[in-house]
Amino acid sequence: MNSGHQHRVFGRRAQEHILILASGDKVRHMTVRPWMAALAFCFVGVFSIGYLLATSYLVLRDDLIGATMARQARMQHDYEDRIAALRAQVDRITSRQLLDQQVVEDKVDKLMEQQMALTSRHGKLDNLLDRAESSGLTEKDGALPAPTSPVQSYAPDIKDKRASLNRGGIEAIEKQLASGVPADATPDNSTLAYVPATDTVGDRADRIFSKVTLSLKDVEQDQRSRVEQLTSDAGNAANAIETVLTRFKIPMPESAAEKDDDAVGGPYVEPESNDGFNNSLAALDGALTRLEAVRSTAESLPFRNPAIGKEVTSPFGNRRDPFLGRLALHSGIDFRFSPGERIRPAAPGKVISAGWTGGYGNMVEVDHGNGISTRYGHMSEVLVKVGDTVDRNDVIGLAGSTGRSTGTHLHYEVRQDGHAVDPVYFMNAGLKLATYIK
Repeated sequence: MNSGHQHRVFGRRAQEHILILASGDKVRHMTVRPWMAALAFCFVGVFSIGYLLATSYLVLRDDLIGATMARQARMQHDYEDRIAALRAQVDRITSRQLLDQQVVEDKVDKLMEQQMALTSRHGKLDNLLDRAESSGLTEKDGALPAPTSPVQSYAPDIKDKRASLNRGGIEAIEKQLASGVPADATPDNSTLAYVPATDTVGDRADRIFSKVTLSLKDVEQDQRSRVEQLTSDAGNAANAIETVLTRFKIPMPESAAEKDDDAVGGPYVEPESNDGFNNSLAALDGALTRLEAVRSTAESLPFRNPAIGKEVTSPFGNRRDPFLGRLALHSGIDFRFSPGERIRPAAPGKVISAGWTGGYGNMVEVDHGNGISTRYGHMSEVLVKVGDTVDRNDVIGLAGSTGRSTGTHLHYEVRQDGHAVDPVYFMNAGLKLATYIK
């Protein structure tokens, strides 16, 4: 069937192309079918496109490489600027940390100075409080409490908060620098805008400083108030004792400072501190010294009853003499005692007479200073000797009925400058001084 005839079923077919190739006596022919022509056309098209693309790449390769390198250079420059800004921020935070730390340390140092001053003051107060307690002005439970060192409690917390705050900000930025920047990231100001939240912690630290300062001021005010109160109490007690001593014409004792005024000297040097608290301490010391002097004098005098609870059988003054039956002066007070009861002196002193003394029988006389002495007569036995120093709790003899006596009793006599005075005056004064002397 040739290429020109028609197909009986499908109709007319496309004509086939025949290529005839002649070479000498040889003749060849090749039929070119339609699909072969389409395949050849596609191959030529693909080859042409590939050739054009290769040519374009070779021509534009340098431009593309240059553009890529320029873009990478710009990104590197932006990242370097960003890193430089972050490092600058680290430096600023570090500088701020050092400055804040210095400020905190200065405040802590000032508070520590106040704390040390209060502690030093309390050390001085301890001695004064002990003296005040021995003088009956305060009980041990009422002593001033020692400062509890609020600065030492708060200062480390303040430093830790401030240091951790600044350290946290720096570590956050350094961590970001160390972690690197993603390649597809774009520079912005989000990181550069990072600022540690120092205001909250700073305000907290300021509140702590304020709390510590107020605490120290409260302690100082409490110390001042107690010192002023003790000074006033010491002055009042000394005045009360001096009033009693003046009534009995007892000379006022001189303090140690007054005694040494005639043997002192040296160049004038400004005082170490002239603040009110030290002045108040000096005033308290002076008041306590004055109180101790007059109190010591009062305690050495016979202001107490040597026979507490005993019945008075004969008072001081004129009476009918039990042996002569006529009026006579009774120079003391007689107390009813049982035979052999212990007799103690009314005040401490030195024994200046001990033994048989005329109508006194067995008698002991004790010198209390300032021209005042006491006598204890009619004892059955004397237990001390001349020259002994006796205290209020020492037994000087046993009750009896020796000498001019009608029965067992104690003849108690007080003498001032050699003259007998009514012991009741001294005992009544002792009742007024009971809160000031032991």
